[in-house]
Amino acid sequence: MATDDFFRARLDQMIDLRHPLAVFASRMPWSDIEAALAPAFAHCDRKGRPVEGADMFGPTLAVAGAGVSNAGRPRLPIRLMVALLYLKHAYNESDESVVVRWSQDVYFQFFSGQVYFEPRLPCDPAQISRFRRGLGEAGVEQLLKTTIEAAVNMAAVKKAKFERVIVDATVQEKAIAHPTDSRLLEVAREKIARLAKRAGIQLKQTHEREGRTLRRRAGGYAHAKQFKRLRAVLKRQRTILGRLLREVRRKMGGLAEAARTHLQTWVQRAERIHRQRPKDKNKLYALHAPEAECIGKGKARQPYEFGVKVSLAVTHQHGLMVGARSFPGNPYDGHTLAAQIEQTTNLLQDIGAKPTTAIVDLGYRGVDKDVAPVEVIHRGKFNSLSPKQRTWLKRRQAIEPLIGHTKADHRMDRCWLKGAEGDALHAVLCAAGFNIRWLLRAIARLGLGGLLSALTALALYAVNTAKLLSELFAGGHPLPAP
Repeated sequence: MATDDFFRARLDQMIDLRHPLAVFASRMPWSDIEAALAPAFAHCDRKGRPVEGADMFGPTLAVAGAGVSNAGRPRLPIRLMVALLYLKHAYNESDESVVVRWSQDVYFQFFSGQVYFEPRLPCDPAQISRFRRGLGEAGVEQLLKTTIEAAVNMAAVKKAKFERVIVDATVQEKAIAHPTDSRLLEVAREKIARLAKRAGIQLKQTHEREGRTLRRRAGGYAHAKQFKRLRAVLKRQRTILGRLLREVRRKMGGLAEAARTHLQTWVQRAERIHRQRPKDKNKLYALHAPEAECIGKGKARQPYEFGVKVSLAVTHQHGLMVGARSFPGNPYDGHTLAAQIEQTTNLLQDIGAKPTTAIVDLGYRGVDKDVAPVEVIHRGKFNSLSPKQRTWLKRRQAIEPLIGHTKADHRMDRCWLKGAEGDALHAVLCAAGFNIRWLLRAIARLGLGGLLSALTALALYAVNTAKLLSELFAGGHPLPAP
């Protein structure tokens, strides 16, 4: 087997090039992706700082540290990191598991641009997190946009099919425990005590043993439905948390500015938990995730979900994701439609299409003027719809199983990323992962794998023929007679 490296086999000779993932790797515009994302990872031009000096002519003033520095370890290839993000959400992997699977799967490595098989991890899992933050919301939208353009280039979806979209809202839950008052009070007490000790504050009493006991008793009373005793336990938990917060407030004035600012943030959150009551609004449901909201979508099996509202847009006929956007603050569904249509229009602008019709449920009533000239269709207008529009309306429910697959198969059921920015990035990446699997099924359905195999064989035949002719001419051998 002739290879560039005698001891290693090329990946394209180890795999079946008709595999959908191998075909998709050859159809992706990797150079365009790298060109679009490269500015986000370019070295910054630093202003520098003035440095005073002196020479034989007197005092001088120079600027040090200005310009672009190439110091530091070189970044990993953009194609590799983008491929890891695609594969993570397409195959429902975590940051840790996707790098392990990459080191074992030849198709994953071929998709990410490797030439030879590498039995090692491609990077540390933390580098995926840093790369994701560097991309920002605009960068991950570029990844989603690329999957839409790939579907058009493969003729899996015609441009005219993007004119009708189905829009619906769901909840992307945050990775937090169920927010009971007893647990929140105990977590706040433990967190403040630990941070105060780390900052050098000597506390009279941390109530560690009593806190654990009260937390266990609260769980037992709640299970037995002994709510009078449960209220007594909660009252005691609030008492010891308030006592701890007041002591920390008194003693944190002597800390350094940086330590005091860091501790102040957590103290303010703990005070919110200490003050809030069951019937209050704008409650804090997690100490480490203050952006989590309590959202009710009318589900009998799950009346309340804790996370952020996410709007999804899919094509009416084929079910390809053409938009995903998070909306902090739990707005009314109808008030998210204009922003969702705007995002979808931006993602489709390079393929020469734009949405003209949005098919929605009754939660989007009364927003026709906000999204004009896009036409909004829902069953509240049934009597005024034409027969064709009534036919379109029958497919409104097609988005429901797609939302279920996005949650169950592409990680939207639980967001582990930090802050509101993490919610926004995660929603778009989950939609991109859904499109990757959609495209892989389209490749298998359209038979593009066999076509690519035939084209590859023809290309190899042409290369070998050209090489043979060049050798014959170089050696002075006459061409064989026809």
